[in-house]
Amino acid sequence: MTTASTPPGRLASIDAYRGFVMLLMMGEVLHFYAVSQSLPDSGFWAFLAYHQDHVDWVGCSLHDLIQPSFSFLVGVALPFSLARRIAEGQPLAKRSAHAFWRAFILVMLGVFLRSIGARQTYWTFEDTLSQIGLGYGFLYLIAHTSGRAQWLTLAGILIAYWAAFAAYPLPGADFDWAAAGVAPDWPHHASGLAAHWNKNTNFAWGFDTWFMNLFPRKAPFTHNEGGYSTLSFIPTLGTMILGLIAGKTMLNKETNPQQKLRWLVIGGIVLLAAGWALGALGICPVVKRIWTPSWALFSGGWCFLLLAAFYVVVDVANLQRWSLPLRVVGMNSIAAYCLAHLIEEFLRRALETHLGPKFFERFGGAYAPFFEGAVVLFFLWLILYWMFQRKLFLRI
Repeated sequence: MTTASTPPGRLASIDAYRGFVMLLMMGEVLHFYAVSQSLPDSGFWAFLAYHQDHVDWVGCSLHDLIQPSFSFLVGVALPFSLARRIAEGQPLAKRSAHAFWRAFILVMLGVFLRSIGARQTYWTFEDTLSQIGLGYGFLYLIAHTSGRAQWLTLAGILIAYWAAFAAYPLPGADFDWAAAGVAPDWPHHASGLAAHWNKNTNFAWGFDTWFMNLFPRKAPFTHNEGGYSTLSFIPTLGTMILGLIAGKTMLNKETNPQQKLRWLVIGGIVLLAAGWALGALGICPVVKRIWTPSWALFSGGWCFLLLAAFYVVVDVANLQRWSLPLRVVGMNSIAAYCLAHLIEEFLRRALETHLGPKFFERFGGAYAPFFEGAVVLFFLWLILYWMFQRKLFLRI
């Protein structure tokens, strides 16, 4: 295995962080939950299972940080991309056309991947790629404003989104809970002001009961099982703006690495504290599934701290060799995302065909899903490594 050098002007830490996030997503094939179910007395597997799934509503697991990190890193990468295109002499019109074309392709790619196996196009926009695509054009425009304007835009987005939820009426006595797909006594329902962010009774859900029915569907849309919504792209844009601000700081040659690191750490702590406090005070619960403003701040804080951790190790300390397996994935994240959705099941079936459906049970029945998933994940990584060696990167 040979180590490829990082392209000029590119921070290896950003690619390593992105690769870490993508591997967490692809790592769902390891099926920690299935192993934990077979070993109910194992705290170790219960811990892994918890962090390989989304929390039911309020709170955060490691798995919940995948989408915020991916969205955040889109923002981080944008100043680098713009600087490169400007240095290459690309005119503004060409850069703008590319940005909005990319936004459109991301939305459509998200819809396409969600439609695999369906008898008709499954129009849904809560997919990670679609959410990023819906906000990317706005992010591109915001990237051309001053730092102060970016902070003010972030604040305006989060405050306005909070106000829309807070003003949305709570369900009345005649509310059809069955149609909303949630029980009135669901244990994760909040009371008081926080009730305005309850599952499938909130402003974003109300919007989707109209918007999603504008598209062809097998049956009328009434709710999303997980509580996810189209309008989450708005606070997700806030997460991307945080990444944009971080990316501009990382690109700034007048700021030394120690100053950048200090800024990331302090910023991360402040954002974490702000998001947590809004939830603890009952002003706005920290919910990833509907990307509450407090979640945008809380998860943004984690993103700042994770970026700082990768930056200090990979770029400041210049310890890059260990990060190659991550960078292989991180430099080809769109390809990794598509491969995970398109050929994961094919690889699993191929293993069962050639090795036998019970081959992995030889390593212990409880661990069979894990070992089978590990082989699938390894083959996915090998494909990306083959592409990496040949400099085959899927770009949009």
